[in-house]
Amino acid sequence: MAEKVSANVAIEKIQSGMRVFVHGGTMTPISLIQELVAQHSRLQDVTLVHLHTHGTASYAEPKYHRHFKVMNLFVGANVRPYVDFDAIDYVPCFLSEMPGLFRSGKISLDVAIVQVSRPDKHGYCSLGLGVDVAKAAVESAKIVIAQVNPNVPRTFGDALIPVDSIDFLVEKEEPLAVTTLKPPQEAEQKIARLAASLVEDGATLQTGIGSIPDAILAQLKNHKNLGIHSEMWSDGALDLIQSGAINNRLKKTHRGKSVSTFIMGTQRVLDFVNDNPSVILMEADYVNNPTVIAKNENVTAINSAVEIDLTGQVCADSIGHRIISGVGGQIDFLRGAALSKGGKPIIAFTSRTSKGKSRIVSTLNAGAGVVTTRAHVHYIVTEYGVANLHGKTIRQRSRALIDIAHPDDREKLERSFTEEYLRR
Repeated sequence: MAEKVSANVAIEKIQSGMRVFVHGGTMTPISLIQELVAQHSRLQDVTLVHLHTHGTASYAEPKYHRHFKVMNLFVGANVRPYVDFDAIDYVPCFLSEMPGLFRSGKISLDVAIVQVSRPDKHGYCSLGLGVDVAKAAVESAKIVIAQVNPNVPRTFGDALIPVDSIDFLVEKEEPLAVTTLKPPQEAEQKIARLAASLVEDGATLQTGIGSIPDAILAQLKNHKNLGIHSEMWSDGALDLIQSGAINNRLKKTHRGKSVSTFIMGTQRVLDFVNDNPSVILMEADYVNNPTVIAKNENVTAINSAVEIDLTGQVCADSIGHRIISGVGGQIDFLRGAALSKGGKPIIAFTSRTSKGKSRIVSTLNAGAGVVTTRAHVHYIVTEYGVANLHGKTIRQRSRALIDIAHPDDREKLERSFTEEYLRR
């Protein structure tokens, strides 16, 4: 039976040496995290496990390393500066496999801290915009602490949990961590037009968040009968839902429903999904399962990258040895799209970084992680064109990638390929 307590009483249940899951994304329980940090002096070696969180993440600062460790399943911007592979570490793992880490006990949990909606008349709370690995955490942890916030949207699918599965309820209203939109740059608009040309009517879409995904989605307003089965979606997809371009009518699974494992966006997204039966959130081991993804036809998965080498190896989670994000669901969806009838796995990115370095390289940076292998890669899109690497030899791939690199980088890439691959 859930017990209503104050934040400080709830956090007092956490003891030194415990491993604690923290709800992430828009659902980050900021007040409970702040209370945990406020009680740091009595704690040692508490390990926090989470996907990306919002807020300052002060618990990751060096001054708290004796008190808190962090096991990142995905490295967000707030934790990124503190990753030292000691106190603040990273677990490379497909998002589709993460719920299994909790349920199998490979990553055992003493406590789960989540944020939920108010209980409904049937005794169920909603995990709102973040089911992903949170449902598995709630079901696996010995103690569940939930911040009940009336601003949390009531969503369906796997989002609903019985209030009796919660041990301690902390009632606290606070704004949710909404995102802000950035207008796309000229290069991103060019990428959007090229990527959108690959999307057919009736496609089931997977995209991420950011200016490039939103710019691509903005190009699809005249498409018909699109669907959503995506790790996440945001404002760009909402525009297409409201325009009628996305109606989920032709999907083979969950027809008529927009399916994801988490959602991020502005307040208009939160308002739209609240109590909306056309939107369902399911666990990551279902949504990101490639065999589930492939049941829909014409799955078009659009992801991004940090860099790609001339053989097609894609780095998406690090800059050299520096981890900046995570494996996430990229390979889950690229493989699912490849297995889908008529599916298209796409990786889209600007040809150069903001510092003017080519993202297409002869050899990945030392320490860079290969998230998508050259065997998994299909379509690559930059502002200079589209390269389909599937079925291509190494020589053919290098030629296709050089052709869509920044013009000022092409000669150097040609020379590097000759020196590194052809001369022995």
